[in-house]
Amino acid sequence: MTDETILYTRRLAHGPAVRVRRTSEHGTTPVTAVLEVDRRAGTPREFAGGFPPPLMMVEGQSDIEVLAILEPHARDDRVVAGLMREKRLR
Repeated sequence: MTDETILYTRRLAHGPAVRVRRTSEHGTTPVTAVLEVDRRAGTPREFAGGFPPPLMMVEGQSDIEVLAILEPHARDDRVVAGLMREKRLR
């Protein structure tokens, strides 16, 4: 995973990282991005490869547009916890 694919990231108090990651190729439209929680963040397995399952996926015309849609969800711990429960990841 390269830094240019990460549009937003923040660490939760108990370790995991909440991220908005672009999944489409740079420069293509529509831009596809996902909201994900990497529970391996801060551990040796963080850089082992692979991606966590997406909690949400959106498409838009630019990085800014998809970030505007997903960032409010990524900033809200209750929303993230609810999405993880809904996807049976918690």
